[in-house]
Amino acid sequence: MAFTAQDVKTLREMTNVGMMDCKKALEATDGDMDKAVDWLREKGLAKAAKKAGRIAAEGMAYAYVCKSCGTGVVVEVNCETDFCAKSEAFVQFVKDIAKVVMSEDPADVEALLNCKYPGSEHTVAETLPEKVMSIGENLQIRRFARFPKPVNVAYVHAGGARGVLVNLAVEGDIDVTEIGKNVAMQIAAMSPKYWDKSLVPQADIDHELEVQIALMNNDPKMAAKPAEIKEKIAAGKINAYYKENCLLQQDFVRTDLFQGSVEGYIADAAKKLGGAVKFVDAVHFIKGEGIEKKQEDFAAEVAAQMNMGK
Repeated sequence: MAFTAQDVKTLREMTNVGMMDCKKALEATDGDMDKAVDWLREKGLAKAAKKAGRIAAEGMAYAYVCKSCGTGVVVEVNCETDFCAKSEAFVQFVKDIAKVVMSEDPADVEALLNCKYPGSEHTVAETLPEKVMSIGENLQIRRFARFPKPVNVAYVHAGGARGVLVNLAVEGDIDVTEIGKNVAMQIAAMSPKYWDKSLVPQADIDHELEVQIALMNNDPKMAAKPAEIKEKIAAGKINAYYKENCLLQQDFVRTDLFQGSVEGYIADAAKKLGGAVKFVDAVHFIKGEGIEKKQEDFAAEVAAQMNMGK
């Protein structure tokens, strides 16, 4: 598989490894990006890279909880420019879509499009072209999630760059809004791959063990050790993998409130309030995640226009 200079740049951004080493990794793996990341890790050059899709689309991720019924929703709606994403008309459209999800509980985006738009006799699908014309940009309703009770807490980061909805089980008559918000902020800040170590697939654990053993095989001080010793050392490092990738096992970022894991923070904060809280589920939408935006080359565009005039 061939690779380009852009692939080398992307791998460098993912791993913080030098350009030449990234080039060698892609050469050694026939341009396979995931294998190149592992190659660099096995050489001891890179830590685990987050292989999330490139964030390139504009729009808004929005989450909110109904004060009367407690149901929580999070939606993502995309547009073409950041200027549009900040406009009052677009923000209101996103909030209206969230209201539809809240009240109608559609099964998917297609079902959502067939729901009535708030304050109108038209469906969302019928209203969408009108919004495109009035706002002046292409609009796409990408995804949504909805949690019924018991307790939901919503968090919107940086005006819609990220939207997080946290679902908690609560024992006792306590207000867990602050707990939920702090957990949501942790999710937004750290982007955990899993909520709990119990959710990590065995295939991911096996892969991490292979990487750790490969690291030792490439270390002159460790390479000569017996295979069973290396396997035990690798197994001991799995807890570090959980700590990096699993929400409840991560170090809680608000060290001013609690020093320890997120799981420990939830238990401690709930106890101080006189109740008990259990993390149930969450949804984390990152605006434009995985959508590749067209790369505009302004200089090339000007040059092309100048050449057309010759």
